[in-house]
Amino acid sequence: MKSNSRTIIIDDTTLRDGEQSAGVVFSLAEKLAIAEQLSALGVPELEIGIPAMGAQERDEIKAIAALKLPSNLLVWSRMRDDDLQHSLGLGVTSIDLSISASDQHIQHKLKQSRAWVLATIERCVKTAVDAGMRVCVGAEDASRADSDFLTQMAEAAQAAGACRIRFADTVGIMEPFGVFEAIRKLRAVTDMDIEMHAHDDLGLATANTLAAAFAGATHVNTTVNGLGERAGNAALEEVVVGLKQLYGFETGVDLRNFPALSRQVATASGDTIGSRKSLIGRDVFSHEAGIHVDGLLKDPNNYQGVDPALVGRSHQLVLGKHSGSQGVVHAYKQLGIQINRWQAGRLLPLIREFVSLHKRAPQSTDLNQFLHSL
Repeated sequence: MKSNSRTIIIDDTTLRDGEQSAGVVFSLAEKLAIAEQLSALGVPELEIGIPAMGAQERDEIKAIAALKLPSNLLVWSRMRDDDLQHSLGLGVTSIDLSISASDQHIQHKLKQSRAWVLATIERCVKTAVDAGMRVCVGAEDASRADSDFLTQMAEAAQAAGACRIRFADTVGIMEPFGVFEAIRKLRAVTDMDIEMHAHDDLGLATANTLAAAFAGATHVNTTVNGLGERAGNAALEEVVVGLKQLYGFETGVDLRNFPALSRQVATASGDTIGSRKSLIGRDVFSHEAGIHVDGLLKDPNNYQGVDPALVGRSHQLVLGKHSGSQGVVHAYKQLGIQINRWQAGRLLPLIREFVSLHKRAPQSTDLNQFLHSL
């Protein structure tokens, strides 16, 4: 782990980009609960909605703002005058004004020119700043943008009064080495804060987010459980643990109560958590193999890359086909039953036969039956 005292600001977008996942709709009660739990964990910024979606969305944004959470709140808006007007007067004073950065988007989505993009940034950012908003300019599809034009966008944004630029890998095509170079170049040409927004289409959202932070990004977008459009966004839990454990970056986020929030978001989104999803999956801290269990019982660090307590979890030792006698001794000890290694050796064939037949680990009643059959 590299020692680094720099703090990275987590801007969690579960309530905006997370809810943009196909088929996901949060109720107001769910939004309020998620916002409160995120803030309680120490997440410093929350992106909470899209005002231009309509009156109901704006009312829900106002309701979240009325909680007076210690987290800074942001709304997301297209860089359009009408969208901006919808974003004012909601009790939120920070905004991400998003506009296309790539020629693919500028020409084939907006049907405009690079000059038009720069002029729009100058006009809209100034209007938002004059209205009392702190502005982040979202460079949509930055991962496919010409790097020199991205520099021009940053210069225009800063000149107009923006305090941050968001580098969005909108279609999730980047890899960590490319992200590092892109953010390092952007860092060299602007004094603004830089935020990384990664999508997980190639399974690299967390890796790309960490690379961006290492290259000089000050802010990163995350979502709980990695929820988000298509393959999702960088997972809050992975990013927080990765920043600290790999680079020594602080975030101020304490994940010890994260499992409750993870379950809340999974339930509200109708999106199940895979059993082996990093950090929060049911089985990611479970151990069966005899050599692993034996080593873990001697010293957890023998087979512990991440302390499960960081995310409110603990190791689970599971009996199965690959268990050894030490694991059997430990399983019975957990039931208050002392057995010796010889007994454990005789029990192993029964355990292996059971799991092969039932496709599950034996429970306490099963273990007692095995012991009585000896």
